[in-house]
Amino acid sequence: MSEAAIAGGAVAADPKRLAVASQWQLMWWAFKRHRAAMIGLWITVILYVIAVVPGFFAVNDPAKQNARAAYHPPQALHLIDTAEDGSWSIRPYIHPYVLKRDPQTLASIFTPDTTKKVYLKLFGQGFEYKVLGLFTASTHLFASENPNQPLFFFGADRLGRCVYSRIMEGAQISLSVGLVGVLMSLSLGVLLGGISGYYGGRVDFVIQRVIEFVLSLPTIPIWLALAAALPQDWPAVLNYFMITVILSLTGWAQLARVVRGRFLSLRTEEFVTAARLDGASEGRIIFRHMLPSFASHIIASMTLAIPAMILAETSLSFLGLGLQPPTISWGVLLREAQNIRSIATAPWLFAPGAAVVLAVIALNFLGDGLRDAADPYNK
Repeated sequence: MSEAAIAGGAVAADPKRLAVASQWQLMWWAFKRHRAAMIGLWITVILYVIAVVPGFFAVNDPAKQNARAAYHPPQALHLIDTAEDGSWSIRPYIHPYVLKRDPQTLASIFTPDTTKKVYLKLFGQGFEYKVLGLFTASTHLFASENPNQPLFFFGADRLGRCVYSRIMEGAQISLSVGLVGVLMSLSLGVLLGGISGYYGGRVDFVIQRVIEFVLSLPTIPIWLALAAALPQDWPAVLNYFMITVILSLTGWAQLARVVRGRFLSLRTEEFVTAARLDGASEGRIIFRHMLPSFASHIIASMTLAIPAMILAETSLSFLGLGLQPPTISWGVLLREAQNIRSIATAPWLFAPGAAVVLAVIALNFLGDGLRDAADPYNK
């Protein structure tokens, strides 16, 4: 990649800035030119902001049941309010739905009442929720001006619970499982791969045989077997922790092999020899000199591994072997869409699947951009 291509017009106009730029700066300039990666970055940031404070973005209590709202269809959000005199203003509102019964089948029929409007307000007050388990808040991004009128942007499930609010709440579990699982895999992979590549010999032989054994295991059956072995009466927090550990057990081996290869090539480099002759400790050589030289590659690998963790948790929970109700995750929510009635009469129950697809695509775009920008000198 040429200097102008790496830095872009603004930086290329200032050669001094390019000459003294660090590898991280060059990586950031190259990353910004990757449009799909920038879109993925913004979507990922938004999703993790939602995961931090899901109650703020929810419009109803995700655990509250409403028998009269079972399989309530999604409500259309109207942004422009037109008055009787023809004037208009930007004021979001929805039409409430009226529940009726089919006289022959007694099936529930929801029809919008276009004569009434329920207005929404920004940063309104609603149900109370915990922020990171530290303190209680009741402010929401959107709230109904009529506290007795619930909002169903994505409809309701068979128990009358708001699907939109449950998707917001499920983002915290599903996205954190992927992030925590990858961090655990990263720690184990860098530790064992670094030891294997730095010391070599018998230590390398033993660790490589362990890695080969782990890589030879069929991933999905191992996940299913370990998840099925978890006691069903465990508390939600412990179950969440164990599912994260299970997903991490097979995710570290590939990264450990990559780290080992980089350590084997770096341990004979001149800067490593110079640090050793200067009296630097082995820990300083590894963490201060060797790891930073390919930290960008590790970050890109970690970003690409998070979607796999999210899909794994979703799959296990969907099959009933992962997280269990009342824990809310995207996989748990998708279990509501397993029967024929859901497919025929309540297709909005597939909305958590759309959230999974959006998160996975955004993270893949982000990972691809980081991988392409990781070594801008060679492009």
